[in-house]
Amino acid sequence: MDTSRAAVPLSWRLPLAAMAVLLLCVASAWADQKTVLVLYGTRMETRIAALGDRELPRLLEHGLGERVSYQSEYLDLGRFTDARYRSVLTDFLRLKYLGQQFDLVIAMNEIVLDFLVSKRAELFPSAPIVFFSDTPIDRPPSNTTGIVSETDFAPSLALAATLQPTIRRVYVVAGADVRDKAFETRARAQFRAFEPRLAITYLSGLPTPELRSRLSALPDDAVIYYLLVNRDGAGEQFLPLEYLENISEVANAPIYSWVDSAIGQGIVGGRLKSQRQQVAAVAELSVRVLRGEDPDSIPTASPDLQENVVDWQQLRRWGISESRLPADTLVMFKTASVWERYKTYVLAALALMLAQTVLLTALLAQRAQRRQAEEQVRGSQLKLQTSYDRIRTLGRRLLDAQDTERSRIARELHDDISQQLALLATDLEFLRTAPADDRTDLMEQAADRTQTVARSVHDLAYRLYPAKLTLIGLVPALRALQREMERSVIVVNFVDENVPQTLPQDVTLCVFRVVQEALQNALKYSSAREVSLSLDGSPDRLTIRLADDGVGFDVGAAWGKGLGLISMRERLEALNGRLEIYSTPAAGTRLVMTVPLPSVEHIAAAG
Repeated sequence: MDTSRAAVPLSWRLPLAAMAVLLLCVASAWADQKTVLVLYGTRMETRIAALGDRELPRLLEHGLGERVSYQSEYLDLGRFTDARYRSVLTDFLRLKYLGQQFDLVIAMNEIVLDFLVSKRAELFPSAPIVFFSDTPIDRPPSNTTGIVSETDFAPSLALAATLQPTIRRVYVVAGADVRDKAFETRARAQFRAFEPRLAITYLSGLPTPELRSRLSALPDDAVIYYLLVNRDGAGEQFLPLEYLENISEVANAPIYSWVDSAIGQGIVGGRLKSQRQQVAAVAELSVRVLRGEDPDSIPTASPDLQENVVDWQQLRRWGISESRLPADTLVMFKTASVWERYKTYVLAALALMLAQTVLLTALLAQRAQRRQAEEQVRGSQLKLQTSYDRIRTLGRRLLDAQDTERSRIARELHDDISQQLALLATDLEFLRTAPADDRTDLMEQAADRTQTVARSVHDLAYRLYPAKLTLIGLVPALRALQREMERSVIVVNFVDENVPQTLPQDVTLCVFRVVQEALQNALKYSSAREVSLSLDGSPDRLTIRLADDGVGFDVGAAWGKGLGLISMRERLEALNGRLEIYSTPAAGTRLVMTVPLPSVEHIAAAG
């Protein structure tokens, strides 16, 4: 006879049903989450990869109004063109994402698009593709749409001629890599229009020492145009931006370029392709596809992603007048003049001096009154300090009373209720051997449930007041708290160093309570997934550091709105400790707590 259904009380069935519905809703929401894979053709260290990984998830989630499962890969196809590398890369991607279905695959340049299309049947046959390309694409593949924004090197050279009308020579720097040469070929075609009035020399594929030597001895009427260097003529590999900074240190002529990531690396500027606008355009198109639009019905877009940008410090370095800048030019890194920075203070000081001159006679007459007011202020400060000390004492007493009450409740729960339930479990165990066969299963379930209740009451008593804290010590107690917190969705990483084995009872309890409150706050309010907790000891103090990756908050606005932070601060200040909180919205939270320790002789005397 099956009595398991009858053993579940009716009062339990509705909560269990509600929990089942909630789990189904959560599972459904997880299943509906959009999954996106972004493939970069560059290394992870490049500016476009860093910018894309920071901005794309935010833009996609903002556009969709929901969270997105975002993954990215860095294929570096520009440097590795060998067929064997592509074959190994295909196997890697296929095995890594075996069985995973993506709602969208984003190819961040034309090299990745070519690779993706050629391996589509093996990798992501059904996933739509959104791409970015800086070269024309005659006919996009099926289930694909994207952004085509051709890289135009000529406008930067035109801007250089506008800013420096006296230039007559242009030295174009390019590397020896396949992609470097492709850029050079495109630049040669675009720069032909300038050749009647500008002598253009291509310093392509030179070893770096030779190139640095050439750039350090250019004529006065020259400028440098930096295209791209992934590999020099000696076969040495470089990050293009690091290479630009390398040659800018020795160049004796202004440098111009074509992409905004080069600004701040030693170039004057140019009409630069905005990588931020590139990411935004790709994100906007991706949102349309993720919302259900057919990629084949979305025409390829060709936005203008270039804008005039100059480095103000480089303008000053080369003596280029700002008056020559086109009206739409963005000036970066501009430092205000001394007068612009301090004119408000200068005018305020002059006004203050005038006011002081006018009021000097009146101030002298009021000298006696001012002294009297100062004495009253000092008296008020003394009273305020006395009141503050009384409040601190009262706060400490309140916390002590709270812990005493928790201890009493814990003893009652453990010594009274738990013992009664244990006796009940013993009685029910005895009934299990009674001759009433049809009640055996019910008695077993009742006995098991009674033992469970007893354990729960015992756990409740521990949470109300950690009675074992003084026995096992602070570090083991925090380890137990770590294990308890990790039963939830949060991961706690705890390390300790040089913590004394013997600590005063009030210090042990204070640190445990403060850490417990901080972890509870991280679990309840911060939406954190991971918390780092460290406990460092020194001869005269304990330092507790706790940091989470949650949503953060406005520290100033949070004070006074809840008892959690106040109780933490009061506990620490009662022991002359200190609490520091560093947090801003969307940037996580970091807490630094210090507690002074008495000397070893003091602890021994107290013991």
